[in-house]
Amino acid sequence: MLSTVEIKTFLAPSTISEFHAAVGQFINSRIALEDEEADRRLYLAVPLDIHKRFFKYPFIQTVIRRNQIPLLVYSTEKQEIVQWIN
Repeated sequence: MLSTVEIKTFLAPSTISEFHAAVGQFINSRIALEDEEADRRLYLAVPLDIHKRFFKYPFIQTVIRRNQIPLLVYSTEKQEIVQWIN
């Protein structure tokens, strides 16, 4: 199975607004990929600091779980992948 990564930076002042936009874009991209390239798995890439600080909240975890969004956590400082979360 091939993987595709949708990278988000979460640089806007409102993290929750960025999150809502990222989830919406992710769902749209996943639907488009299902129609065109069903063998690809889409991941949402988020910065490590945002993952540690923001993705710990129960509401955010529920949204990720219910929408079955796999995550790729990356370090902006080291410019490397820290964790793949299916």
